[in-house]
Amino acid sequence: MRCCLALLTLLFCLPLSAAQLHLELGERSRQWQSAELLTHPQARDIRIDQDVSYKRPMLYRAVPLNVLLEGVTANDHLQAVALDGFAAEMPAGPLLQSGPAQAWLAVEDPAKPWPALGDGKPSAGPFYLVWTNPQASGIRPEQWPFQIATIRRLPPVQIRFPALLPDPALPADDPVRRGFALFQQNCLACHRLNGAGDAQFGPDLNVPYNPTEYFQPGFLRRYIRDPQSLRQWPQARMPGFAPSVLNDQALDDLIAYLAHMAKRKP
Repeated sequence: MRCCLALLTLLFCLPLSAAQLHLELGERSRQWQSAELLTHPQARDIRIDQDVSYKRPMLYRAVPLNVLLEGVTANDHLQAVALDGFAAEMPAGPLLQSGPAQAWLAVEDPAKPWPALGDGKPSAGPFYLVWTNPQASGIRPEQWPFQIATIRRLPPVQIRFPALLPDPALPADDPVRRGFALFQQNCLACHRLNGAGDAQFGPDLNVPYNPTEYFQPGFLRRYIRDPQSLRQWPQARMPGFAPSVLNDQALDDLIAYLAHMAKRKP
């Protein structure tokens, strides 16, 4: 009994937010503790006027992401993996820039925890990629991954997952090719297709069936714009893609890619 009480006492004395960020960047890979990042020489307090996750202004203690990405070049490809399986694919170029839009790694302070993202949900911590002046570089909501556990350097998507590629005979300016680029930016963080992808979050979008095979065209567009308008449940996680994020032409291109891939199943 005494041993159990001693163990419980030890557990309660341990820091509850001993978070660790894994950077897998090849030879320069390392781990950062949240306490190290909060006291990093380049850490500062920043204000995010239009926070994507909290939908309101937020203040964060953050480190410029580019100072943590030692050895990464603008031509590299990075992936941010969250605790829940969300895997955001990101070209390194925008993450390395100091402006006009700049990427920051916001670090949750255990003494000042961030609010929950909703009823029954955790916060965006312990690590959250946020942007100052995001509109200057057309930064999309999927480029704001939260609850980050790992950032790693990987080959580009088209090399890692050839099952995602459209027909190579398509012209370079074909809408399907534009749709493939949009799929990488907006969908691959949560979904796989043809079993290809790293996300563990949402269902495969081609196997066994593609959304274009079971949604009427108008309802598919409506579902992408506002999922809750068609399917309502408390734990729904898919965000809507407003015209400000995905305009009508881009939505047409994305759906063209999905329809094309319905004919390219394994």
